[in-house]
Amino acid sequence: MFARWGDLVYRARFTVIAVMVAGLLALGAYGSGLGAHLSQSGWDDPGSESVAAAKLADGTFGRDTNGDVVAMYTAPDGKTVDDPAFAAQVSDSLQRLLQDHPDEVAKINGSYFQLPNTPRLPAMATADRSHAIASIALKGDNDTAITNNFRAIKDSLPIDGVEVQLAGMQPVASAINDTMANDIHRMEILAIPAVAVLLFFVFGGVIAAALPLIIGGLTILGANGIVRVITHFTEVNAFVASVVSLIGLGLAIDYGLFIVSRFREELGDGYDTRTAVRRSVMTAGRTVLFSATMIAVSLGGLILFPQGFLKSVAYGAIATVLLAAFTSVTVLPALLSIIGRRIDKFGLKRFGQIKSTEEIENSMWGRLTRWVMRNPLKVTIPIVVGLLLLIVPMTGIKFGGINEDYLPTDNTARVAQEQFDELFPGNRTEPVKLVIQGAEGSEVGQILKTASGAPGLVEKFTITGPAKDGVQVLKAGLVDRNNSAETIDYLRAMPVPDDVQVLVGGTPAIEQDSISALLDNLPLMVVSVLILTTLLMFLAFGSIVLPIKAVLMSALGLGATLGILTWIFVDGHGSGLLNFTPGPITSPVLVLIVAIIYGLSIDYEVFLISRMVEARSQGASTTEAIRIGTAHTGRIITAAALILIVVTGAFGFSELVMMKYIAYGMIAALIIDATLIRMFLVPAVMKLLGDDCWWAPAWMKRIQQKIGLGEPILDSELSGDDVPDLTATDAPVQPPAETPGVPAQATASRAGAAGATAVLDRGPEPEPLTMPLPRIMAAPRARSAAPRPAAERPVTERPSAARPEPVSTPEPDVRPRPAASASSADGEEVAWLAALKAPNTGMMPAVQVTPEPADSPAEPGPDEAEAENPGRHRSGDKAVSVSELLARHRDDD
Repeated sequence: MFARWGDLVYRARFTVIAVMVAGLLALGAYGSGLGAHLSQSGWDDPGSESVAAAKLADGTFGRDTNGDVVAMYTAPDGKTVDDPAFAAQVSDSLQRLLQDHPDEVAKINGSYFQLPNTPRLPAMATADRSHAIASIALKGDNDTAITNNFRAIKDSLPIDGVEVQLAGMQPVASAINDTMANDIHRMEILAIPAVAVLLFFVFGGVIAAALPLIIGGLTILGANGIVRVITHFTEVNAFVASVVSLIGLGLAIDYGLFIVSRFREELGDGYDTRTAVRRSVMTAGRTVLFSATMIAVSLGGLILFPQGFLKSVAYGAIATVLLAAFTSVTVLPALLSIIGRRIDKFGLKRFGQIKSTEEIENSMWGRLTRWVMRNPLKVTIPIVVGLLLLIVPMTGIKFGGINEDYLPTDNTARVAQEQFDELFPGNRTEPVKLVIQGAEGSEVGQILKTASGAPGLVEKFTITGPAKDGVQVLKAGLVDRNNSAETIDYLRAMPVPDDVQVLVGGTPAIEQDSISALLDNLPLMVVSVLILTTLLMFLAFGSIVLPIKAVLMSALGLGATLGILTWIFVDGHGSGLLNFTPGPITSPVLVLIVAIIYGLSIDYEVFLISRMVEARSQGASTTEAIRIGTAHTGRIITAAALILIVVTGAFGFSELVMMKYIAYGMIAALIIDATLIRMFLVPAVMKLLGDDCWWAPAWMKRIQQKIGLGEPILDSELSGDDVPDLTATDAPVQPPAETPGVPAQATASRAGAAGATAVLDRGPEPEPLTMPLPRIMAAPRARSAAPRPAAERPVTERPSAARPEPVSTPEPDVRPRPAASASSADGEEVAWLAALKAPNTGMMPAVQVTPEPADSPAEPGPDEAEAENPGRHRSGDKAVSVSELLARHRDDD
């Protein structure tokens, strides 16, 4: 399928680019007004007691608007709020607000200043009359409408010559929204140019570096349009915009990096542009789509939680990941088809540039992997112990909700809210509430008395107003809303009269219920994601050991990351340097971090292991497969991690603590995962496991082969002109002695047939992929190869384990094979190769062996064979495998 897709994209490259780019630009235009359709809702559990209390109270009395906006006015030095001129200025301002914004402002709930049709409450001024407040009610039935209405009126509230501070739920929410918008703008200004520079040094060329950036930009445009579509079906939290930008840009660039790198490898091995595009889609393109599926599954676990915030983030992030992958296997291969070998133009040769397979395998990453596999225990033990120590601080983790503390200490909304809470403790905008139904007068008094004994209250409970339809509401402020669990537990456990329903509500209760829902559903999410990702990795790799190893290592890295986050954001280390207030971690955001980090960890695992499985399926031993896979992906995984670190680093400068969570959490996870785990721990552990890495029950392997999701085996497609002269690397063997009365040619033929019989009649082979096999390298470089004909033999994908079982025959008397000298003439074959090519019909082909000239140099002995290329045949400085030779001779036939 991927071979046909690669060919289709190559043939229709201009059409693919035109259609895809036009579609993504259209989505981007549609999503340009996304910000106006986002809300602050979705943090609560719709099925909780606190939400039921809110619905009962709102349905009876209407929405509680007392905490929408609180305007706090400070009198000038030497004056009080009772000063007639000062009071007149404030009163005129509030009346103009009602007249100018009838569609946004519902009423003035209460004020210290005299206003028509508005209660004047003396309690709305401080005892020294230096400060006074007015509560403003906004229209709107949902958070999105209320937020937009506040944005429309906030510029009308300031008064010349008067200090006006805005507290309440909407000013805080608006400050959080504005901070998120600034974060996205900062990413566009700082991260994208930095990523462009980094890509230039990774690829060594302007064109190669620009391609992943193009894919990233198109993905973000399209993702915004998709999220805009989602807003028609459900409320989407404003936090989604930042997450979509972060994931969309980072993953799209990563996917582009992997495909462009594979394309350059294929060019370096001598393939033309069309073949290189097809092979890149068959390998890197397949892995990209599979990786995107794994990340989508990981993010899909967020849908299991009841909070709308997590559901909306999951919808947006999954759409973005899948769009990034689809763009990478359509637009990018089409661009590569047009650019071809010009991909290294405008670059520096010392950085990147096209390299052959052999050059890559002998790079620093290949040497590093050899050292790791020579010292597996020395590598594994210190890393595992170090990561376990990093997990220890996670025991002190605390969960909380969103409030003004997540803004910087000097943010105007936070300063106003903190000052309001200090000056007016009896008018808290987010009190704990008791919604009582079915209680009579004396019963209400008994509940009021009992509830006022709850711990953590800043005041006693008071009745908010007269009862209506048998429903009464009590409220009280908390000393610290982040430590409300004890208060809420007391209120829910207190005795109440029979036939009376008491529901505990208010913002503190909503946050506690949300945390409980997250903790209750977290095991289901973890189990579901682990099972699905393990199953998908098994279907891709054909091993049950590799997925289990990947899950354990990902869990180790994730635990270390959460320990680091707890040490920083809960314990407060570095809070002054990073400008934040230590406190509980927002529970929904923490779950989001877990999903993102686990998805990225599995993403890198898939890229690394898929290259190992590809080498293994071509006949490499376990050790060689580990070295080849790490050598080919080590540099790319490191570069991909650096790119994501740069992108998330821009969010690290955010003024919002929630974004700092994600930024520093991802930076820590990427450093741990891309270096310690993928480059050191994975090769070391796989070396210790040996051939057990590839194990799976036979019945599971049969299922995997039947489904056909295994890694494809790519045969060499280089032309016969690229085949080098052959020189056998076996120990020197004397030419066969001539039998009296038999011509030398017949003797050589019988010797060749006997050698071939010894090769073919080996008896039963061990189960595929469970025993060490000789290393198979990719085809040699063929820069000077003649152009391939237009009609090429199609390459089909074969399952890695679909190998016919050999016919078992009695063990023959194996004698030394006659030596054969490979001539440079086209078409001449060594005896053993001709026998190996021959069909197994019971008759061996007669092969003529030309005796070696007496003055020819002796062939190298076993000790002189190159240790780095076991099982290969040398010609000068080139190494060729048996599978490559057979493929090339099939081409000749």
